[in-house]
Amino acid sequence: MISRCQWTFAKTMTWAPHEYIVRGKCSLTDEEFLYFIDMQRRFGVYEHWGKYYHPYLYIDEYKYWTMGAPYEETIIMNRAKVERKK
Repeated sequence: MISRCQWTFAKTMTWAPHEYIVRGKCSLTDEEFLYFIDMQRRFGVYEHWGKYYHPYLYIDEYKYWTMGAPYEETIIMNRAKVERKK
């Protein structure tokens, strides 16, 4: 499901490199997008990033997050590559 998406680099935040998809404009159906949000919120690990405290869902070499708006209002899913510790 995730690999079907065309992720867009967030050009306005080059100091915090990440990508995003937009609900209704990506290859996911609305049901799949909501499922993705649900998995991120149910199984994500809560972490701080600046003043924010969000669940991050780790899958393979990426972590995924939303900004915490209610399901019906969430339109962005973000992801960033995770550096593996050696």
